[in-house]
Amino acid sequence: MRAGRIIAFITAGLFIIFSFLLILGGFEPEPVGDPNWIIFGAIGLLIGFGLIFFGTKLTPPQKPGDQNVTLNIDLPGNVKMDTIKCKSCGAPLAPEDIKLVAGAPVVTCPSCKTTYQITEEPKW
Repeated sequence: MRAGRIIAFITAGLFIIFSFLLILGGFEPEPVGDPNWIIFGAIGLLIGFGLIFFGTKLTPPQKPGDQNVTLNIDLPGNVKMDTIKCKSCGAPLAPEDIKLVAGAPVVTCPSCKTTYQITEEPKW
């Protein structure tokens, strides 16, 4: 809906500018201006301000808690997934058992319910 808001605001700006010019032209003497231009200008101003009003109502503002965070991990090279086993009971752990808590990967064993943080140890 962001594009709809932008279009509404641009159209409203054009309506307001041209309506103001129509109102100014309506006060000119008869050979140049026409008193009916004032009426059309007032209608144009109402349309312009109405578009601004509806443009602000098209999408409600986001609430502070409505943020979606997506974490993508890009691993270098060819990576083979080894089977991860629980440190306490030795049961195999599935990827669904790993959650991201406060920016750190934490695993919960479905067998013994042990929870601990996963740390990557250097391979050298």
